[in-house]
Amino acid sequence: MLPLVLLLNACVPASQHDVATRANFATSTLPPMKNFAGSAPKAPIRSNNDLALDFIELSFQMESGRELPVLTRFETPITVRVTGDPTLTLGPDLTSLIRRLRNEAGIDIQQTTASQANITIQAVSRSEIRQVLPQAACFVAPNVSSLAEYRKARRSPKTDWGLLKARERLAIILPNDASPQEVRDCLHEELAQALGPLNDLYRLPDSVFNDDNVHTVLTGFDMLILRTYYDPALRSGMTRGQVAAALPAILARNNPRGLQRSARFATRTPRAWSKSIQTALGRAVSEGSRTDAAQNAIRIAKAMGWQDHRRAFAHYAMGRVLQTTDPKAAHRQYQAAEQFYANTPGTNLHRAYVATQLSAYAITRGDGASALRLIAPHVKTAKASENAALLSTLLLLRSEALELENRHAEARSVRLDSIGWARYGFGPDWAVRAKLREIASLNPLKD
Repeated sequence: MLPLVLLLNACVPASQHDVATRANFATSTLPPMKNFAGSAPKAPIRSNNDLALDFIELSFQMESGRELPVLTRFETPITVRVTGDPTLTLGPDLTSLIRRLRNEAGIDIQQTTASQANITIQAVSRSEIRQVLPQAACFVAPNVSSLAEYRKARRSPKTDWGLLKARERLAIILPNDASPQEVRDCLHEELAQALGPLNDLYRLPDSVFNDDNVHTVLTGFDMLILRTYYDPALRSGMTRGQVAAALPAILARNNPRGLQRSARFATRTPRAWSKSIQTALGRAVSEGSRTDAAQNAIRIAKAMGWQDHRRAFAHYAMGRVLQTTDPKAAHRQYQAAEQFYANTPGTNLHRAYVATQLSAYAITRGDGASALRLIAPHVKTAKASENAALLSTLLLLRSEALELENRHAEARSVRLDSIGWARYGFGPDWAVRAKLREIASLNPLKD
């Protein structure tokens, strides 16, 4: 069964207490890499009541559960510089992201080539990052401007987020030997946390501030949160109560449609559920432990009465555990996940991921027609979400389904189209070719 393309290492701000857990390639013989022209995410349709609760929990707590005493942000125009050995795609992706932050979030931010900046993005190898933080793909840290400076100060009050009064200087450490998409995804998540909230909430279906890592570029919800974070009515040093008192007027300006919308009052996510999900999707424990954890996540979801994306994600996690040993049982779990996602607004991207699993199963059974029906609604979603890895996976699955339907010319055309996206999503030629072989192996005609 086809593995879901997800980064399972969650990104969180790094300090001595809270550690982040979220290429240049040789000339290729494959078709040219494809890039997205830009995104136009829709503004969220949310009650301002719900948005206020989300904002407070995102802004005054770290993912570890540690409470933050005051709001901190940059109080001056923000400058960003790049150091180290960046990939060829980092520059254009950063330019696009800064443009969006200015236009959609109203943040006064710009790139600089000066020797000092408020935010320094340093591109280094993954091995260098792991020497400091073994579980990290990338991270952000306060009051430093380089990996070397963070290494010296990581266990001192200097890099303690809880002691900040305002943000003046931060470092974002990114890998320079990962796929272009992984570098971009790290850039979006870490820059968002450098500017704003330091927490992730599983209850948010349409945000990068979520440990499920489904969304990897900033969404309309994220831009609204950041616009609120930098509203003139807020400032560094404000307490939770002061921010809560200011939010109704701020959100009335920034999200007027939310005034008339009824609040959902989504329940908080128990830590036991989050831990079970992380164990189920991890690789550091036995298969039996992963199965037990997935079952526990489903039990907790049922006990909480969830009918939303969290219930779906628990079933998805169980599917991941079962897919190599019991594909039929895994398929039933993916079908359950799809049902819950279908009834939850804002989960089109989640459904696209589940569609890769459901269509892969159909292909293994030689049912090309069903696979094509499952894939069709989600290609547009993958493009809109700028997810090249997901898009190329869907297109490669479509090509195999077309082969099963004896539509060989179409299959070749779709497969060729997929490769340009795969080069951005998966990186070097060997990784792209491995993905091609992996998906082709699902086709029973090619056994």
